Amino acid sequence: MSARQWSKDLAMGAKFAFTGGREGWVRVLLTGVGVGLGVALLLLTTAIPSAMQARSDRENARTDMTFGETEPPKADNTVLVANVDTEFRSHDIRGRQLEPEGLRAPLPPGLKKFPAPGEMVVSPALKELLESKDAKLLHERLPERITGTISEPGLIGSAELAFYAGGENLARYHGGANVTRINTFQGEEEPAEEMDPVLLLLVLTVFVVLLMPVGVFIAAAVRFGGERRDRRLAALRLVGADSRMTRRIAAGEALSGAVLGLLFGTGFFLIGRQIAGSVEVFGFSVFPSYLNPTPVLAVLIAVAVPAAAVAVTLLALRGVVIEPLGVVRTARPARRRLWWRLLLPLGGIGLLVPMIGKGTENGNFNEYMVTGGVILLLVGITALLPWIVEAVVARLNSGSVSWQLAVRRLQLSSGTAARMVNGIAVAVAGAIALQMLFAGVQGDYTESTGNDLSRAQMQMSVPRTAPLAEARQSLAETRGVRQAMALSDGWLGAGRKDPETTTQLTVGDCASLREVAKLPSCREGDVFAVHGADYDTDTPKLAAPGGKLYIDPSYSGEEKGKEVAWTVPRGIMKAAPGNDPKGWERGGFLFTPSALPTAAASTLDGQIYLQLDMAVPDVQELVRNTAAKVDPLSSPWSYSATERSDTFDSIRTGLFVGAACVLALIGASLLVSQLEQLRERKKLLSVLVAFGTRRRTLSLSVLWQTAIPVALGLLLASVVGLTLGAVLLKMTDTKVTVDWLSVLAMTGIGSAVVLVVTALSVPPLLRLMRPDGLRTE
Repeated sequence: MSARQWSKDLAMGAKFAFTGGREGWVRVLLTGVGVGLGVALLLLTTAIPSAMQARSDRENARTDMTFGETEPPKADNTVLVANVDTEFRSHDIRGRQLEPEGLRAPLPPGLKKFPAPGEMVVSPALKELLESKDAKLLHERLPERITGTISEPGLIGSAELAFYAGGENLARYHGGANVTRINTFQGEEEPAEEMDPVLLLLVLTVFVVLLMPVGVFIAAAVRFGGERRDRRLAALRLVGADSRMTRRIAAGEALSGAVLGLLFGTGFFLIGRQIAGSVEVFGFSVFPSYLNPTPVLAVLIAVAVPAAAVAVTLLALRGVVIEPLGVVRTARPARRRLWWRLLLPLGGIGLLVPMIGKGTENGNFNEYMVTGGVILLLVGITALLPWIVEAVVARLNSGSVSWQLAVRRLQLSSGTAARMVNGIAVAVAGAIALQMLFAGVQGDYTESTGNDLSRAQMQMSVPRTAPLAEARQSLAETRGVRQAMALSDGWLGAGRKDPETTTQLTVGDCASLREVAKLPSCREGDVFAVHGADYDTDTPKLAAPGGKLYIDPSYSGEEKGKEVAWTVPRGIMKAAPGNDPKGWERGGFLFTPSALPTAAASTLDGQIYLQLDMAVPDVQELVRNTAAKVDPLSSPWSYSATERSDTFDSIRTGLFVGAACVLALIGASLLVSQLEQLRERKKLLSVLVAFGTRRRTLSLSVLWQTAIPVALGLLLASVVGLTLGAVLLKMTDTKVTVDWLSVLAMTGIGSAVVLVVTALSVPPLLRLMRPDGLRTE
């Protein structure tokens, strides 16, 4: 067969698609919408790498940290930057105070000029938050007058909460942890860390699981209206076309629908791209300009989708005999074979099993075998589900009228019903497997912080320039604060300069010292030496009575310290070590305030540990507001029992964002598919109504037609998902455990999507159930 003949037949099919009357263009429109939704999500996926790179570039462009490098000296081109990050009701807010030191001081990206003291420039999202009714507490913390907004180059996402405020006298804080001097905001991109094998396995599995339902939906969309198309092809046989020519014409129709789907998909993507700029999903937001599909992958999609449409159509027509007098699909079809359908999931397991037990310490996983194995297992669902639906519905008989109507319809077209459910089944199976994998390995990426949340829930650092006692009193008087414990930390050395032996110094009243050590007795003026603390073998040596030690010793190459001399008293007492609320075991020397030399007070850093009444609304916000009054540069932090790897959290967030997009695609595609099925049955529904069938009965029959294959699909998805999850856990050398509540949640979400789609299809169903549907052209 020549290429010329192929092109002529494909062109004829495309002509039939667009000039075949209302039936033709409605079918191609439904196909285009279905394919377009999938194409839009594929384009979004190809844009994710560029979006992540754009966020990283924006972050590097506004870097204001020196990362251990030597700070530049004060000059006409330097600026002091104070880190004043804060939180508001679990939302992170990036904050900076700026004080230019010359006319050529660098401006951060997104600003036109430096804000003056008492002024601030905010991100659009923060401005919207501050203008809302619920931001009264945040207003108290950020009282500066808003004089402008940060433009897009200064933000990493459209929903980022950020501000720049004018700083004043920041030099007195310079040298602390919060204030740095810089002469450029352009930082160097840090080299990417090599991802460990388990995290790489997570990334590969997430991409495959999220993209597989998209491919399934595209394959199903190009087969919309297949029964009516085949009847039209039978008419072509009557006027002389052979069977091969009819297949090429059908491929031309599918090709036109796929090309229209590419156009729709591009349009959907551009619309979604603009909408993405105003949406935040799981704390992740982007600007529309970030979402630029990778050119090579975009071209691949443009070629692969039409090619897949032609291939799927030709494959589907292999089991259909189109003759001049009709289509031999209305007769009882041949029984589906099971053996080759089992080969797909077995082949997938066969690819994954050789990698069992590798995990983090036993080598890398083969990326191609992982991808191929997961794909084969999930594709196996699309192969097994039609056989299962056919086998089950063949044994369903007696029941109500609505039940019998639904069962009979499924017996005649079980393949169509299975195709509609394939996508949701693949998505649920992948979600169950990923949930098992994430739950199984998250312990490896989660560490205990050691924080004792029963003793404190927040902590605040107090700079040396602020009176610690006054700060503690202010916080203790804040509503919701049960107890405020203050301690000062410093260092003692055996020499004035470059001491070979040093130990920790802690100052606090007796009640506070009892919180961090076991004291024999305590009264004001006492000093204790802690004996037996882990990693502290020097204190017993330094605690010899009469020994001379130095508080805040200095070191070569650093700014000279106060170097306050102190003699170990003869009456020094021994104390046993204990843990502070942060979980640290303190060693060294413990001083009550009056025992500390007066000159040494300015060498210590203050810490306040806060025990809160969590039943008080916004108690943490009240604490942050008080802390801002005590020290404008303070940044109290909340305690948590555990902390998780940032990379692991990023992958998990990516999964949630992708799952939300796929879920939206599933719902939209199912709705389009359901409407196409109803359109196919318009005349049948009208006949039944004309003969007196109740609309309630027909509505229930449509519900049963959806519910039966969905139930079977979710059952199969659960089995495949649990199997895939177990294999993946074995691959990571992790104990196989099943969180049945999560499995039920995944299947419940899938069922909920189907129920919503079914509910949305009821109004058009009622409109179709009219006797005038019997009219024909």
